[in-house]
Amino acid sequence: MIEVILMQRVDKLGQMGELVKVRPGYARNFLLPQGKAIRANTDNLARFERERVQLEAQNLKRREEAERVSERMDGLTVVIIRQAGESGGLYGSVSSRDIADVCKDAGLTLARNQILLEQPIKTLGVTPVKVALHPEVTLVVSVNVARSPEEAEKQARGEDLRAEQQAEEESLEAELAAELSELGAASED
Repeated sequence: MIEVILMQRVDKLGQMGELVKVRPGYARNFLLPQGKAIRANTDNLARFERERVQLEAQNLKRREEAERVSERMDGLTVVIIRQAGESGGLYGSVSSRDIADVCKDAGLTLARNQILLEQPIKTLGVTPVKVALHPEVTLVVSVNVARSPEEAEKQARGEDLRAEQQAEEESLEAELAAELSELGAASED
């Protein structure tokens, strides 16, 4: 375990300025390269204390900007059109890169690492996705994955497309059964 000084808030680890012990690989591969932390030694501790007020002011400014963007984009819904099978399973999946691209078209520029998608979306429907605008500010974007714009509108209204499709299939089966019984009756004559 090595000690680092956090340069910003890191989820499940600590707040800015805290001295924390982490595994060497986590520090070397994630915290240090992304500027989220610096090694804890006497020079860096002294440097951090000198720059603490300035760093906290910058952090506060970035957080306020993120909060303004969050308020402006609250309730954002984006539509992604994909091909899918009859059961609603996608041919492929929707990744954080796809979501970042459609959010950019909607006026919200994001890096794909800001999209907190636990696993790719693999089915049709509306899925809430968390977006980290700042370590302390998150926004929920509704991602509507559909086969067509018309289907996306129905999903947005809350209509159950599977029940609709099932009813349509049942009516087709009933029509087919009726036609078959008519043909059967006609052949007996």
